[in-house]
Amino acid sequence: MDTGTGLKFRQVFRDNMTVAEEPTVRKLDSKEMKQGDYVKITFSPDLARFGMTHLDDDVVGLMSKRAYDIAGTMSPRGGKRLSVSLNGKKLAIKSFKDYLGMFDGINEPVAYAKFGDRWEVGVSASEDASMKQISFVNCICTSKGGGHVTYIADQVAKHLVAVIKKKNKGGAEVKPNQIKNHLTIFVNCLVENPAFDSQTKDFLTTRPKDFGTECLITAQFNKQIEKSNVVDTILSYAKHKQNLALKRRGGTKKSKLTGIVKLDDANLAGTAKSNNCTLIITEGDSAKSLAMSGLSVVGRDHYGVFPLKGKPLNVRDATHKAVINNEEIKNLVDIMGLKYGTQYDESSIKSLRYGHLMIMADQDTDGSHIKGLIINFIHSECIRLELLSSD
Repeated sequence: MDTGTGLKFRQVFRDNMTVAEEPTVRKLDSKEMKQGDYVKITFSPDLARFGMTHLDDDVVGLMSKRAYDIAGTMSPRGGKRLSVSLNGKKLAIKSFKDYLGMFDGINEPVAYAKFGDRWEVGVSASEDASMKQISFVNCICTSKGGGHVTYIADQVAKHLVAVIKKKNKGGAEVKPNQIKNHLTIFVNCLVENPAFDSQTKDFLTTRPKDFGTECLITAQFNKQIEKSNVVDTILSYAKHKQNLALKRRGGTKKSKLTGIVKLDDANLAGTAKSNNCTLIITEGDSAKSLAMSGLSVVGRDHYGVFPLKGKPLNVRDATHKAVINNEEIKNLVDIMGLKYGTQYDESSIKSLRYGHLMIMADQDTDGSHIKGLIINFIHSECIRLELLSSD
């Protein structure tokens, strides 16, 4: 219907559009002139052609979704908003953001913005460590995503790498692909001459340079993400990952321990009676000699001696990688049979190679510092043990 010419055109096609009736053109009446210009297409499916007698629930559900898709993606771009009705009822969806709010199991966007006339973008957290997406290209639902989703996800992940590194001081590096696994990306865009991987058009293969427009994420949009639970979700994942790595590096209870230079192991360490054994940590080789002379009196069954090379690592200020790779810390973990992140009590302490730890240090500033660093390591990375201090 064209109010400019005051004419209305109508034509009917039948038998799968093999028969075209003669078109009719008539003048608009005054009521129709007030309605404005429009194009209206109606059709009735040829059920017999598809071996059907009626529309089943799946087909009705798919068509209903398409109606909601159109209502959600045809956002105003300088013109009047499209009105969509389903079974005679007008859908109360006024924007793409309204449309996203109808999904169960999808977090609503914590950051949302329009970029020019062709892009609407949203970001939220994905709780199950796999990237989710809801996306459209030219109002076509790309259920498998594609280049437009990757284009946005890469920009968000690149920014969050620096944010996570700053907040996760001392932790393991979190890479962009790991960050993207914790994102839900929402995209509604217009792309020039889009290309897809199949006739179903559920995956966009067009490269970003051929989109026709750029969508560059702004600092304001990134700030919205930073203030949301997205960053906390990724940090939680990073800490979980480094805890798993530490547990894999932990010691085990075994009676024979090799490869640790200058360790004089207790005879019963790592056996059923290991909870009665005490590891004596000394400040250097000279202090070890003093401890060994004492063992000539009390015996070697329940006492082991290990000399420190110097001051142990301050694990609270060290990076995750530094803790794992520090030889002195690794030796203590292996000798004791410690497991990172384990809270030991009277029953579980039997799983260790030694049930007691004695620190034999000089009565000076260095000695006090060494005692503090050892206790700090145990308190920070592991556990509750019985500590015996000897000056």
